[in-house]
Amino acid sequence: MRPQGKVTLYKSTMGVCLWLFLAFMNEATATFRPRQLSPCQVVHMNVYCNDMNLRTVPAELPPDIHILDLSQNHLQNLTQEFLAFYTIHHLNLHSNKIQFIQPGLFRNMTNLQELDLSRNYLDIFAASKTDVGPLSTVKRLSLSGNGLYTGMTDFFLRDAPSLVNLSLDGNSITKISKDTFSGSLALRNIDLHNNVILEIEEGAFESLADLSELDLSTNSITCITDFNLSQLKLLNLSRNSLESFQTMDSDLEYELQHLDLRENKIHYFPVLPRKNKLLYLDLSRNLMRSVNTTSLMEELEYIRDGRFTTHALSCSKNAHNDLPRLLYLDMSYNQIKSISASFFRGLEALEVLNLSNNCLEAFSVDRSSPLDSLKTLDLSFNVLQNLSFEENTLRLLEELHLMGNILSFIDPTIFRRLPRIRELHLQQNFLSVCGSHHQRGHRSQAGDCIFFSSIPTLRRLYLSGNNLQSVPQGAFHGTSLWLLDLSGNPGLDIHKNAFSGLEPSLTHLSLRENDLPVLSTDLSLLSGLRDVDLSMNRLTTLPLWNKESSIEALNLQNNSLVTLEYSTVLALEKTLKTLYLGSNPLSCCGNLQFLHMVRRSSLDIPDLASVTCQYTQNSERKEMSIESVEQEHCETLDRKSLGIIIIIITALVLIAVLVLLSKICHPRRHRLRGSFKA
Repeated sequence: MRPQGKVTLYKSTMGVCLWLFLAFMNEATATFRPRQLSPCQVVHMNVYCNDMNLRTVPAELPPDIHILDLSQNHLQNLTQEFLAFYTIHHLNLHSNKIQFIQPGLFRNMTNLQELDLSRNYLDIFAASKTDVGPLSTVKRLSLSGNGLYTGMTDFFLRDAPSLVNLSLDGNSITKISKDTFSGSLALRNIDLHNNVILEIEEGAFESLADLSELDLSTNSITCITDFNLSQLKLLNLSRNSLESFQTMDSDLEYELQHLDLRENKIHYFPVLPRKNKLLYLDLSRNLMRSVNTTSLMEELEYIRDGRFTTHALSCSKNAHNDLPRLLYLDMSYNQIKSISASFFRGLEALEVLNLSNNCLEAFSVDRSSPLDSLKTLDLSFNVLQNLSFEENTLRLLEELHLMGNILSFIDPTIFRRLPRIRELHLQQNFLSVCGSHHQRGHRSQAGDCIFFSSIPTLRRLYLSGNNLQSVPQGAFHGTSLWLLDLSGNPGLDIHKNAFSGLEPSLTHLSLRENDLPVLSTDLSLLSGLRDVDLSMNRLTTLPLWNKESSIEALNLQNNSLVTLEYSTVLALEKTLKTLYLGSNPLSCCGNLQFLHMVRRSSLDIPDLASVTCQYTQNSERKEMSIESVEQEHCETLDRKSLGIIIIIITALVLIAVLVLLSKICHPRRHRLRGSFKA
């Protein structure tokens, strides 16, 4: 029995040795085997494993990685087993299901500079009140969309000394405490938009000496009473519930350049730093009734015994802060009823002023505040009746928006005082156009029409919806208009020489919805014309083109067109690229030349599927798509018509011959009767 035991022991020993040898060989050869990178894509030093339904970090990855993208997967746990041994500069874990991070995981990742943990379940991790550990080298960190609420950010920011950019948007934070960023003092950019912030403790941002951009938009902040972040360059407080914005009274110079206060409940012009560098200020969509400033809300309305009572809490200031560098000011969508010319003092650099959608009844610019740098002025959708610009004001104005007011009687030459004007938006007013026959006197008085001639810089003019009765001769002479919109003026009478002087310049012309039965002016004289809108009129035929057309786009929808003149079709054929033709009672067989042009050219008819024509069959009027019309069908009809015409002509010839013969034979009979009597 003993020898058998020795054999068994020998076999067992040999088996162990063989297993160890195979294991050693496997490890040795593994060094020389190529690593399997599937399913990830490797481009240089960047590895992309995004959107692959991964539940864990792939085991076989290159050791030195610049970017590792694991976004849009199903990762839940981050541990050292999978990540700590890689040299990663940029780690993207956006849109996973991460709810656990091993503490100290990022301690040894000394090259990590960007970390994106947005849209995960980090609120579950933070609920355990465990620090994620030091983020010693991380400069950009995104914790957006993680359901984090007040205090939870501390577990990520407590030890992040190099952090420069922080994104916390889309969480549930209600309060910013004075210690929130105490471990991240190098911060320059903080994004806190789309939270529910109600309170900001005093000193919460003051320790951040390098902070330059702060986004607090879409929160629930109600008041800024002592703004003192002098180092900030951009502050976004839009879409909150702010009723006032006040800066701490000091001689400190503020670096703020961009201030966004739109979509709040602000009643008065904000109190801004005395020494400021503001370039952009947006106050649109608030409740401003005045451009005065106030230290507190001037008025408070409340209900007592069923009645509204108003109490004055403080006196308003009648002048706003100087804004010597401001380029852009938007106060649209407020309730401002008046604005004095003195308001513009101190706005020497202003280039864009938007006062649209307010309640302004009058607007004037005088020499005391000429707005010499203003390029765009928007006064649209107010209730303006009075408008005045003194001489030598608005010298650089290029765009003037006045649509949607009730302007009618204003200075006839007001727009000639704007030496740089390029665009006039005058839609939906009650203005009339002066022609060359109008006298040019009474320049300083209101008149019954406005001069649009002799404005050499004017390029775009919009006069739709003004209830215009006529466009007289020479109405635009002395201008170089590119675009002219006269649409939406039913019954408009256009003089045949209304567009004289625009022959080389006019490119876009809209006569839409004017109820025109005919077009008396010769559009072929406008050699530069490219785009013409004649839709929604009563045209029964196109005007004859006496010259070759340059038109590329033509809209003829919703008219009364039956036929298109062949000469006009020929003139249009060479340049026309786009044609709208729907909702016209076209004749199927009266437009064969046009149909031929459509089929053999590259002409684009966007509404072709809905364009129909009419024809008569068996004394019954029918309708078909112009795409279905066959030329042979029309030729058959033409032959029938030709036969009828030939029969009619033959009959007429026979009748004429009979009449002629009867006249010839009548004298002969008379002579025969006379000789018989003799």
